[in-house]
Amino acid sequence: MKAMKTAAAAIALMMASGAVQALEWNVSVWGKRRAFTEHVEKLAELVSAKTKGEFTLNISYGGLSKNKENLDGISIGAFEMAQFCAGYHADKNPSITVLELPFLGVDSLAKEVEVSRAVYAHPATVADLARWNATLLMPSPMPQYNVVGTGDAPSSLADFEGLTVRATGGIGQAFKYIGAVPTSMSATEVRQAMDSGVVKTVAFAPHAHMSYGTVESATWWTKNLNPGTVNCPVVVNTDALEGLSDAHRDALMGSVDEAVDYYVANYEGATMDKWWPLLDGKKISQVSFSDDELSAFREAAAGPAAAAWIEENNARGLPAQELYDLVKGLLAK
Repeated sequence: MKAMKTAAAAIALMMASGAVQALEWNVSVWGKRRAFTEHVEKLAELVSAKTKGEFTLNISYGGLSKNKENLDGISIGAFEMAQFCAGYHADKNPSITVLELPFLGVDSLAKEVEVSRAVYAHPATVADLARWNATLLMPSPMPQYNVVGTGDAPSSLADFEGLTVRATGGIGQAFKYIGAVPTSMSATEVRQAMDSGVVKTVAFAPHAHMSYGTVESATWWTKNLNPGTVNCPVVVNTDALEGLSDAHRDALMGSVDEAVDYYVANYEGATMDKWWPLLDGKKISQVSFSDDELSAFREAAAGPAAAAWIEENNARGLPAQELYDLVKGLLAK
Protein backbone atom coordinates (compact mmCIF):
# COMPACT_ATOMS: atom_id res chain seq x y z
CA MET A 1 0.00 0.00 0.00
CA LYS A 2 2.87 2.34 0.84
CA ALA A 3 4.51 1.60 -2.53
CA MET A 4 1.26 2.28 -4.35
CA LYS A 5 0.87 5.62 -2.59
CA THR A 6 4.45 6.57 -3.48
CA ALA A 7 3.90 5.70 -7.15
CA ALA A 8 0.63 7.64 -7.25
CA ALA A 9 2.33 10.64 -5.69
CA ALA A 10 5.08 10.49 -8.31
CA ILE A 11 2.55 10.38 -11.16
CA ALA A 12 0.62 13.28 -9.66
CA LEU A 13 3.81 15.30 -9.32
CA MET A 14 4.75 14.59 -12.95
CA MET A 15 1.30 15.64 -14.16
CA ALA A 16 1.35 18.77 -12.07
CA SER A 17 4.74 19.79 -13.43
CA GLY A 18 3.64 19.15 -17.02
CA ALA A 19 6.32 16.52 -17.52
CA VAL A 20 5.69 14.09 -20.38
CA GLN A 21 7.44 10.79 -20.94
CA ALA A 22 9.84 10.90 -23.89
CA LEU A 23 8.68 9.04 -26.99
CA GLU A 24 10.89 7.69 -29.77
CA TRP A 25 9.70 6.36 -33.12
CA ASN A 26 11.90 4.19 -35.30
CA VAL A 27 11.98 5.12 -38.98
CA SER A 28 13.14 2.68 -41.66
CA VAL A 29 14.70 4.07 -44.84
CA TRP A 30 17.67 2.80 -46.88
CA GLY A 31 20.86 3.76 -48.64
CA LYS A 32 22.34 6.93 -47.18
CA ARG A 33 21.08 10.41 -46.42
CA ARG A 34 20.32 12.08 -49.75
CA ALA A 35 17.79 14.32 -51.50
CA PHE A 36 15.30 11.44 -51.41
CA THR A 37 15.24 11.41 -47.59
CA GLU A 38 15.54 15.12 -46.79
CA HIS A 39 11.86 15.47 -45.91
CA VAL A 40 12.18 12.64 -43.39
CA GLU A 41 15.23 14.33 -41.85
CA LYS A 42 13.44 17.69 -41.78
CA LEU A 43 10.35 16.11 -40.24
CA ALA A 44 12.47 14.64 -37.46
CA GLU A 45 14.05 18.04 -36.83
CA LEU A 46 10.71 19.83 -36.70
CA VAL A 47 8.99 17.28 -34.47
CA SER A 48 11.84 17.31 -31.98
CA ALA A 49 11.88 21.11 -31.88
CA LYS A 50 8.12 21.44 -31.46
CA THR A 51 8.01 18.92 -28.60
CA LYS A 52 11.25 20.13 -26.98
CA GLY A 53 12.80 16.71 -27.49
CA GLU A 54 9.90 14.78 -25.99
CA PHE A 55 9.08 13.11 -29.34
CA THR A 56 11.94 12.05 -31.58
CA LEU A 57 12.23 10.15 -34.86
CA ASN A 58 15.15 7.73 -34.93
CA ILE A 59 16.01 7.38 -38.63
CA SER A 60 17.77 4.15 -39.65
CA TYR A 61 19.36 3.75 -43.07
CA GLY A 62 18.97 0.04 -43.65
CA GLY A 63 19.40 -1.07 -40.05
CA LEU A 64 15.78 -2.01 -39.45
CA SER A 65 14.64 -3.67 -42.67
CA LYS A 66 15.38 -4.25 -46.32
CA ASN A 67 13.77 -1.58 -48.48
CA LYS A 68 11.43 -4.06 -50.18
CA GLU A 69 10.20 -5.22 -46.76
CA ASN A 70 9.45 -1.84 -45.18
CA LEU A 71 5.70 -2.11 -45.75
CA ASP A 72 5.71 -5.55 -44.13
CA GLY A 73 7.59 -4.11 -41.15
CA ILE A 74 5.01 -1.36 -40.80
CA SER A 75 2.19 -3.91 -40.88
CA ILE A 76 3.51 -5.79 -37.85
CA GLY A 77 4.66 -2.73 -35.94
CA ALA A 78 8.36 -3.54 -36.23
CA PHE A 79 8.87 0.23 -36.58
CA GLU A 80 6.56 3.19 -36.63
CA MET A 81 7.49 4.96 -39.87
CA ALA A 82 9.00 3.90 -43.18
CA GLN A 83 9.59 4.88 -46.78
CA PHE A 84 9.02 2.49 -49.68
CA CYS A 85 8.52 2.56 -53.43
CA ALA A 86 5.26 1.30 -54.91
CA GLY A 87 6.96 -0.45 -57.82
CA TYR A 88 8.92 -2.71 -55.49
CA HIS A 89 5.71 -4.61 -54.68
CA ALA A 90 2.85 -3.43 -56.88
CA ASP A 91 0.59 -6.23 -55.64
CA LYS A 92 0.80 -4.89 -52.08
CA ASN A 93 -0.14 -1.31 -52.97
CA PRO A 94 -1.87 -1.35 -56.36
CA SER A 95 -3.79 1.89 -55.78
CA ILE A 96 -0.73 4.13 -55.74
CA THR A 97 0.87 2.48 -58.77
CA VAL A 98 -1.39 4.66 -60.91
CA LEU A 99 1.18 7.37 -60.17
CA GLU A 100 3.88 5.25 -61.82
CA LEU A 101 2.17 4.92 -65.19
CA PRO A 102 4.36 6.15 -68.06
CA PHE A 103 3.95 9.54 -69.69
CA LEU A 104 1.31 10.88 -67.31
CA GLY A 105 2.47 14.40 -68.05
CA VAL A 106 3.80 15.46 -64.64
CA ASP A 107 6.12 18.40 -65.30
CA SER A 108 7.19 19.58 -61.83
CA LEU A 109 7.79 18.36 -58.30
CA ALA A 110 4.96 20.58 -57.09
CA LYS A 111 2.56 18.84 -59.47
CA GLU A 112 3.90 15.45 -58.36
CA VAL A 113 3.11 16.40 -54.76
CA GLU A 114 -0.41 17.53 -55.72
CA VAL A 115 -1.41 14.40 -57.61
CA SER A 116 0.21 12.10 -55.04
CA ARG A 117 -1.72 13.69 -52.20
CA ALA A 118 -4.97 13.43 -54.15
CA VAL A 119 -4.45 9.71 -54.77
CA TYR A 120 -3.31 9.13 -51.17
CA ALA A 121 -6.52 10.72 -49.88
CA HIS A 122 -8.84 8.67 -52.09
CA PRO A 123 -10.92 6.21 -50.01
CA ALA A 124 -9.79 3.26 -52.15
CA THR A 125 -6.15 4.11 -51.47
CA VAL A 126 -6.75 4.57 -47.77
CA ALA A 127 -8.41 1.15 -47.65
CA ASP A 128 -5.64 -0.40 -49.76
CA LEU A 129 -2.92 0.70 -47.34
CA ALA A 130 -5.08 -0.09 -44.31
CA ARG A 131 -4.55 -3.77 -45.17
CA TRP A 132 -0.98 -3.19 -43.96
CA ASN A 133 -1.99 -1.14 -40.92
CA ALA A 134 -0.40 1.79 -42.75
CA THR A 135 -1.40 5.44 -43.05
CA LEU A 136 0.12 7.46 -45.89
CA LEU A 137 1.94 10.47 -44.45
CA MET A 138 3.72 12.25 -47.31
CA PRO A 139 5.09 11.70 -50.82
CA SER A 140 8.74 11.71 -51.89
CA PRO A 141 8.35 13.66 -55.15
CA MET A 142 10.91 12.91 -57.82
CA PRO A 143 11.46 14.38 -61.26
CA GLN A 144 11.07 12.38 -64.43
CA TYR A 145 13.45 9.47 -64.70
CA ASN A 146 16.15 9.34 -67.34
CA VAL A 147 18.67 6.70 -68.28
CA VAL A 148 22.43 6.43 -67.94
CA GLY A 149 24.25 3.73 -69.85
CA THR A 150 27.61 2.29 -70.80
CA GLY A 151 29.07 1.74 -74.24
CA ASP A 152 27.89 3.47 -77.38
CA ALA A 153 25.21 6.09 -76.86
CA PRO A 154 21.92 5.46 -78.66
CA SER A 155 21.32 7.66 -81.67
CA SER A 156 17.62 6.79 -81.79
CA LEU A 157 15.06 4.92 -79.69
CA ALA A 158 15.50 1.94 -82.00
CA ASP A 159 18.92 1.43 -80.39
CA PHE A 160 17.21 0.34 -77.16
CA GLU A 161 16.11 -2.87 -78.87
CA GLY A 162 17.39 -5.79 -76.75
CA LEU A 163 19.12 -3.49 -74.24
CA THR A 164 18.82 -4.45 -70.58
CA VAL A 165 17.60 -1.57 -68.46
CA ARG A 166 16.99 -1.36 -64.74
CA ALA A 167 13.51 0.11 -64.56
CA THR A 168 10.62 -0.59 -62.20
CA GLY A 169 6.86 -0.17 -62.40
CA GLY A 170 5.33 1.69 -65.32
CA ILE A 171 8.72 2.88 -66.54
CA GLY A 172 9.80 -0.70 -67.02
CA GLN A 173 6.60 -1.44 -68.91
CA ALA A 174 7.21 1.57 -71.16
CA PHE A 175 10.65 0.35 -72.16
CA LYS A 176 9.15 -2.90 -73.36
CA TYR A 177 7.34 -0.96 -76.06
CA ILE A 178 10.67 0.09 -77.61
CA GLY A 179 12.16 -3.39 -77.38
CA ALA A 180 14.28 -2.95 -74.25
CA VAL A 181 14.44 -5.63 -71.57
CA PRO A 182 13.46 -4.12 -68.20
CA THR A 183 14.89 -5.62 -65.03
CA SER A 184 13.49 -4.75 -61.61
CA MET A 185 15.91 -4.61 -58.71
CA SER A 186 16.31 -2.51 -55.61
CA ALA A 187 18.34 0.68 -55.89
CA THR A 188 21.05 -0.68 -53.59
CA GLU A 189 21.76 -3.53 -56.03
CA VAL A 190 22.08 -1.40 -59.15
CA ARG A 191 25.75 -0.35 -59.10
CA GLN A 192 26.96 -3.94 -58.83
CA ALA A 193 24.57 -5.06 -61.57
CA MET A 194 25.80 -2.30 -63.84
CA ASP A 195 29.48 -2.98 -63.16
CA SER A 196 29.02 -6.70 -63.80
CA GLY A 197 27.08 -6.17 -67.01
CA VAL A 198 23.80 -7.60 -65.73
CA VAL A 199 22.21 -4.35 -66.88
CA LYS A 200 23.63 -1.97 -69.45
CA THR A 201 21.43 0.99 -68.60
CA VAL A 202 19.73 2.31 -65.47
CA ALA A 203 16.65 4.52 -65.14
CA PHE A 204 16.80 6.78 -62.09
CA ALA A 205 16.09 10.32 -61.03
CA PRO A 206 19.25 12.50 -60.89
CA HIS A 207 19.76 12.23 -57.12
CA ALA A 208 19.78 8.42 -57.32
CA HIS A 209 22.27 8.37 -60.20
CA MET A 210 24.56 10.35 -57.91
CA SER A 211 23.80 8.48 -54.69
CA TYR A 212 24.17 4.99 -56.12
CA GLY A 213 27.21 5.66 -58.28
CA THR A 214 25.79 4.83 -61.70
CA VAL A 215 27.52 7.92 -63.09
CA GLU A 216 30.90 6.44 -62.20
CA SER A 217 30.82 4.01 -65.12
CA ALA A 218 28.26 5.74 -67.37
CA THR A 219 29.23 7.19 -70.72
CA TRP A 220 25.86 8.69 -71.73
CA TRP A 221 22.61 10.00 -70.31
CA THR A 222 19.22 10.59 -71.91
CA LYS A 223 18.42 14.24 -71.43
CA ASN A 224 14.79 14.31 -72.54
CA LEU A 225 13.36 10.78 -72.52
CA ASN A 226 11.19 11.50 -69.43
CA PRO A 227 9.12 8.29 -69.43
CA GLY A 228 7.75 8.77 -65.94
CA THR A 229 8.78 8.44 -62.32
CA VAL A 230 8.21 6.16 -59.34
CA ASN A 231 6.12 6.87 -56.28
CA CYS A 232 7.76 6.38 -52.92
CA PRO A 233 5.59 7.44 -50.00
CA VAL A 234 6.39 7.73 -46.33
CA VAL A 235 3.91 5.84 -44.19
CA VAL A 236 3.27 5.39 -40.49
CA ASN A 237 1.90 2.48 -38.53
CA THR A 238 -1.76 3.36 -37.98
CA ASP A 239 -1.90 2.03 -34.42
CA ALA A 240 1.18 4.04 -33.48
CA LEU A 241 -0.31 7.19 -35.03
CA GLU A 242 -3.61 6.75 -33.20
CA GLY A 243 -1.72 6.12 -29.97
CA LEU A 244 0.00 9.50 -30.00
CA SER A 245 -1.06 12.20 -27.60
CA ASP A 246 -2.82 15.16 -29.17
CA ALA A 247 0.28 17.30 -28.77
CA HIS A 248 2.59 14.76 -30.37
CA ARG A 249 0.16 14.06 -33.22
CA ASP A 250 -0.18 17.77 -33.88
CA ALA A 251 3.60 18.16 -33.90
CA LEU A 252 3.95 15.33 -36.43
CA MET A 253 1.07 16.11 -38.76
CA GLY A 254 1.60 19.85 -38.50
CA SER A 255 5.18 19.47 -39.75
CA VAL A 256 4.48 17.49 -42.92
CA ASP A 257 3.86 20.41 -45.26
CA GLU A 258 7.00 22.23 -44.18
CA ALA A 259 9.05 19.03 -44.53
CA VAL A 260 7.79 18.43 -48.07
CA ASP A 261 8.35 22.07 -49.05
CA TYR A 262 11.92 21.80 -47.76
CA TYR A 263 12.45 18.62 -49.77
CA VAL A 264 11.24 20.25 -53.01
CA ALA A 265 13.37 23.36 -52.52
CA ASN A 266 16.43 21.25 -51.76
CA TYR A 267 15.89 19.01 -54.79
CA GLU A 268 15.30 21.82 -57.23
CA GLY A 269 18.18 23.80 -55.77
CA ALA A 270 21.18 22.06 -54.25
CA THR A 271 20.63 18.65 -55.85
CA MET A 272 20.15 19.82 -59.43
CA ASP A 273 22.93 22.38 -59.03
CA LYS A 274 25.30 19.42 -58.56
CA TRP A 275 23.89 17.30 -61.37
CA TRP A 276 24.79 19.31 -64.47
CA PRO A 277 28.42 20.03 -63.49
CA LEU A 278 28.83 16.35 -62.60
CA LEU A 279 27.80 15.25 -66.10
CA ASP A 280 30.18 17.75 -67.65
CA GLY A 281 33.02 16.84 -65.30
CA LYS A 282 32.73 13.13 -66.07
CA LYS A 283 32.33 13.83 -69.80
CA ILE A 284 29.03 11.98 -69.90
CA SER A 285 27.38 12.73 -73.22
CA GLN A 286 23.80 14.01 -73.09
CA VAL A 287 21.55 12.30 -75.61
CA SER A 288 18.40 14.03 -76.87
CA PHE A 289 15.69 12.45 -78.98
CA SER A 290 13.57 14.15 -81.60
CA ASP A 291 10.04 15.33 -80.89
CA ASP A 292 8.75 12.83 -83.42
CA GLU A 293 10.47 9.91 -81.69
CA LEU A 294 9.27 10.98 -78.26
CA SER A 295 5.75 11.43 -79.54
CA ALA A 296 5.82 7.94 -81.05
CA PHE A 297 7.16 6.52 -77.76
CA ARG A 298 4.37 8.20 -75.78
CA GLU A 299 1.74 6.99 -78.21
CA ALA A 300 3.05 3.42 -78.11
CA ALA A 301 3.43 3.23 -74.33
CA ALA A 302 1.03 5.56 -72.51
CA GLY A 303 -2.36 4.39 -73.75
CA PRO A 304 -1.71 0.63 -73.68
CA ALA A 305 -0.03 0.81 -70.26
CA ALA A 306 -2.93 2.77 -68.78
CA ALA A 307 -5.53 0.44 -70.33
CA ALA A 308 -3.71 -2.62 -69.00
CA TRP A 309 -3.40 -1.05 -65.53
CA ILE A 310 -7.09 -0.20 -65.42
CA GLU A 311 -8.16 -3.68 -66.52
CA GLU A 312 -5.86 -5.42 -64.04
CA ASN A 313 -6.87 -3.28 -61.09
CA ASN A 314 -10.57 -3.30 -61.87
CA ALA A 315 -10.22 -7.06 -61.51
CA ARG A 316 -8.69 -6.47 -58.06
CA GLY A 317 -11.81 -4.57 -57.02
CA LEU A 318 -10.21 -1.12 -57.20
CA PRO A 319 -11.99 1.81 -58.86
CA ALA A 320 -9.09 1.93 -61.30
CA GLN A 321 -10.69 4.15 -63.93
CA GLU A 322 -11.67 6.61 -61.21
CA LEU A 323 -8.12 6.78 -59.86
CA TYR A 324 -6.66 7.22 -63.32
CA ASP A 325 -9.19 9.94 -64.18
CA LEU A 326 -8.39 11.70 -60.90
CA VAL A 327 -4.71 11.93 -61.84
CA LYS A 328 -5.27 12.93 -65.45
CA GLY A 329 -7.91 15.48 -64.43
CA LEU A 330 -5.53 17.22 -62.04
CA LEU A 331 -2.75 17.23 -64.61
CA ALA A 332 -5.05 18.71 -67.24
CA LYS A 333 -5.72 21.81 -65.14
